[in-house]
Amino acid sequence: MNVSTARLGQGAGIAAAAAGAIYIAVQVKHPAMTVESATTADWVVRNTAKTVMSALVLVGLTGMYLRQQAKAGIVALVGYLALSAGFLMMFAATFMAAFALPTTARTDPAWTGDVIAAAFKGSAGGDIGALTTVFAVTGAFYVLGGLLFGVATFRAGVLNRWAAALLAVGNVATAALAFLPQSFNRPLAVPTGLALIGLGLSLWRDQRGAAAHPASTTRTAPARPAVPVR
Repeated sequence: MNVSTARLGQGAGIAAAAAGAIYIAVQVKHPAMTVESATTADWVVRNTAKTVMSALVLVGLTGMYLRQQAKAGIVALVGYLALSAGFLMMFAATFMAAFALPTTARTDPAWTGDVIAAAFKGSAGGDIGALTTVFAVTGAFYVLGGLLFGVATFRAGVLNRWAAALLAVGNVATAALAFLPQSFNRPLAVPTGLALIGLGLSLWRDQRGAAAHPASTTRTAPARPAVPVR
């Protein structure tokens, strides 16, 4: 079975749009980030969904970058690598939250509370190893990568410009969470989710057109001079 590049691009677009929808959905009526919440089924379901979302974003970003790499230049590459690293670390963090913290919340609530505090407030009262640094680096890559990739995508003009601008603005806006109450965490995720939906649908439409009208790869062999019969 042959799968064309355009079909892969369509799949990447669908992945990005689905990731954006999940990113927005998990914010609705999100429980407080507490040790008590970590023991609930709601916590497991939401963080499992975030883990799936992070994986889908990596697929979508790859498709977006490959589609526009010729026009977007080095800025897009740096932004793609940084934003992908941010979501890769987010994948690891949400995986841990879904499948490890529900257990440690019962066996070691103090350590679990420190991990949650470091993830959402930037500091922990106890020793959680390198996790505080990992969370900080994740945030830095998320902000910087979103800004660079969004700006490069906007300038390239291959995918929806409004969605590219929203990605840049939405990701940078999350840096303000260091100074805002925790209640702002959920609303500030919505612009990035909408940007992913817009970019994903734009990529899907673009690649659907490419699949419907593939460039001809058949080349006519050059004519050869007649060979006289002797």
